[in-house]
Amino acid sequence: MDFNRRTALAAGLGVVVAGVPSAQATTGGAITVPGESPVRGNIPVARDRRASGGRYLALLTTEQPPSADGWFATYRLRVPDTGVYALTAVATAPVETPHTEAVASYLRLAVNNGPFTDIARSQPHWYESKPAWGDLSVLDLGRVELRCGDNTLTLRVREPAVLDTTTAYALSLDHLTLRLLHRHPALHRLTVPRHRDGEPARLHLALDGHASRPYAVRYTVTDYDGHRVADGQATVPAGRTTVTVALPHDLPPGHYRIHADNITGAFARLPTRPALTGTASRFGVNIWHSSLIPPSRLAEFAAAVRDMGAGWVRDGQSWPVAEHAPGAYDTAHHDRAIRTLRAHDLAALDVLSPAPEWAMTDASLPLPADLRHAYRYARRLAQAAPDALQLSNEPDVDTTRSTGDAHAAFVKAAALGVKDASAAPPLVVLPGIAQAGPFQDLMLANDVVRYADVWAFHGYPDPTAPGEPQFPGAADEQHALARRHGADVPLWMTECGAFQKTPRDLTPAQEAVQARYLVKSMVEGLAAGNAKQFWFAGPPLHDDGVYFGLFDREFAPLPAYSAFAALTSLLGAARFVRAGQLADDVSVFVFDSGRGELVTVAWSARRGMRLDLPGVAYDIMGRRISGSVTASPDPVYVVSRADSGSCGASPGRRLPSPAEHIVLSQRYSARNAAAGKDNGDAPPPYGYRLSRRTRMVVDVYNFGAAARWVTVAGRGGGGWSVRAEGGSGRVRVPGGGRVAVRFTLVAGSSVRRRVDHRVTFRARLGDGSEVPVSVALVHLK
Repeated sequence: MDFNRRTALAAGLGVVVAGVPSAQATTGGAITVPGESPVRGNIPVARDRRASGGRYLALLTTEQPPSADGWFATYRLRVPDTGVYALTAVATAPVETPHTEAVASYLRLAVNNGPFTDIARSQPHWYESKPAWGDLSVLDLGRVELRCGDNTLTLRVREPAVLDTTTAYALSLDHLTLRLLHRHPALHRLTVPRHRDGEPARLHLALDGHASRPYAVRYTVTDYDGHRVADGQATVPAGRTTVTVALPHDLPPGHYRIHADNITGAFARLPTRPALTGTASRFGVNIWHSSLIPPSRLAEFAAAVRDMGAGWVRDGQSWPVAEHAPGAYDTAHHDRAIRTLRAHDLAALDVLSPAPEWAMTDASLPLPADLRHAYRYARRLAQAAPDALQLSNEPDVDTTRSTGDAHAAFVKAAALGVKDASAAPPLVVLPGIAQAGPFQDLMLANDVVRYADVWAFHGYPDPTAPGEPQFPGAADEQHALARRHGADVPLWMTECGAFQKTPRDLTPAQEAVQARYLVKSMVEGLAAGNAKQFWFAGPPLHDDGVYFGLFDREFAPLPAYSAFAALTSLLGAARFVRAGQLADDVSVFVFDSGRGELVTVAWSARRGMRLDLPGVAYDIMGRRISGSVTASPDPVYVVSRADSGSCGASPGRRLPSPAEHIVLSQRYSARNAAAGKDNGDAPPPYGYRLSRRTRMVVDVYNFGAAARWVTVAGRGGGGWSVRAEGGSGRVRVPGGGRVAVRFTLVAGSSVRRRVDHRVTFRARLGDGSEVPVSVALVHLK
């Protein structure tokens, strides 16, 4: 696609005579306005026979808008009645939908020269849009209030979208449709700004248009348990659209719902005591802002996450977008977002994405064929100073043929880039592994842990298991692996969450299950020894019938949001002390809050057992419990006094040695590629598929500044032999360079077909120091 040509078309578009109204048609009460017929604008028009009039607005450019007004289109339309109209568009959505991965920029809308408002709906709202044609969907743009006769609507694009290989201003618009809503204005939104216990709670009621006469609204407020805690009546004065009323000041912390005129809203009343923030926090959330959070909402979302008690956010940017050509970096869009997050005391864990097409070959997919690209890119990201960099996401369950040894070499190269970026580089976090198995085993056999500051993994309950979700065994598996490999690094669970199946929104029962599991998974993860827990996900997210997220589609908090806030406020430093079990299956976990307190978290699969624990008790929402405390599926907290302990000093971070700056990477022809992982479900064998005699290469990378002499030797297992071609395998590798050492692998007569065996390459520097090993699986095909 020629972006510059599109820009030239846009810049050359003349201003249409303002006195000529946009073309429009009225059918069955619906008013349709062609997208290609604005009275003013600077967005070009393209032709397509599938469009309603054979043409449509088509914006796709990396260039800045030609004026301060941004990229825009203004339409003049005539309506027969004053009132509130539903506005829809056949256009590209700002998020991926089930029928297309194409995305557009978020829109801003102004009516009759009024102020612009952001159409900043959530991912579920757009994801569920019906397909129209091509990459276009039928989009609900909300409601607009129009007067009888002439009106103007202006659509504006101010923010670029993140596309496959670049950030660009993007919009395809076929037509707009307006339908008059009868019995409107009507109540449209109920909101209560987030606040802490002891602060005033103010209910804002908003109509979708100006009231023609006083508009009375009766409302009720219910708590997490469904009990009515407040009710009242408010009146929107004639000529106004909103009214604000005060709610009772003595509401305890927790999650609340507001009901009025068949509209339901929700709000969170947060605990008085804020949680730890920033890198000291043990709690985080996955956000993936470029896909899930409208740009105009990012600052408010960051504040909500901080107030909830998450000190970390896990995010990432597209490598193909950040480096569209070798050495041509553009991370400005992502860097702005990270600055916004960090301005709200959130520490950032950035995740490296698969490599750009220009860096890959069929044999290397999804990794760069030359690991120097990984080194330079990781170093560039580290210079932007995120708090931590994770070196890929679930490489063990993708659909490529990449192997654990190839990923290990990539991790080593990228880790060295991070550590060479500055005197105080970000933490290096190993890839988030989806499940223990042969892929991870091979990575660990390649000695990747010595390059990392953090070991990472993911864990989800079995979605097919009956009953409420149970914390998976992934944490125990990973800690056992870490002990087996002598890994002296903390373990982070960078994704945990529950699969909640629903065609649209969570039911109240599902919301309660989510809130309970959030607390239990965080507590059990920390008790298993995890240093940090990251919930998946923070923003509202609907994906193929599964709902994630701590907010609903209107960005109002779910009960799990309030449960997260209570957990982080009460646990404080969250230093695990011990676990136990009382009679009748009551699970008990004790933490040191770091404030001279012991906090006991307890729950049971059954209700009704009395807990005789000394201290002050709180429920799952952080509400103080008076009287007896009983165990139930909802966790409870009991806080008692204790001596404040010390965590001790953190060990210093070790710099990589000269030998660790040498990375060995086994490289095989594409015809010898492994069979593929099939999302982690592929059966063995897993290794490279070789003939009786196979030539291959060991790439020797030197990520240090000085040249090094390196001697490489290989050894096969299970009847395989390894022979160096043309010499001893001793090569001189310049600083920042790569040298290929050629070998031939030969299968002996005892080698059976389709049985994996290890091939190991070791190397030494001239001073005798050992280079980290390279281990791959191979089998006779």
